[in-house]
Amino acid sequence: VQLQASGGGLVQFGGSLRLSCSASGLTFHDWSVGWFRQAPGKEREAVSLISTYDNKPWYVDPVKGRFTISRDNAKKETYLQMNSLKPEDTAVYYCAVDDRNYPVDYFIEFGMNNWGIGTLVTVSS
Repeated sequence: VQLQASGGGLVQFGGSLRLSCSASGLTFHDWSVGWFRQAPGKEREAVSLISTYDNKPWYVDPVKGRFTISRDNAKKETYLQMNSLKPEDTAVYYCAVDDRNYPVDYFIEFGMNNWGIGTLVTVSS
């Protein structure tokens, strides 16, 4: 399994970015997808997930209403549209996938079993 994330960069407060993650080496539609982030000096946190357990998007509270996760199974890609960005959104963002059919709570707590290289998002104030 290989994951390639892109779309990070420098953006001003209130701006938007769209992260993309391209997957290969897997039957994509059978896998849960997720975006995680790690800010400087902080632990990694789950940002948004879609688990095959219920196929319902989940978002961490601080990004609700601003971020949207989606997936294109035909293209084997997942996306994170990030609007109204804030300086506290600054972090390295990672896409991840997992072939286990678990509820999102499991992935929030323990992460996923395949990770891409992160892409840096920097939001200036």
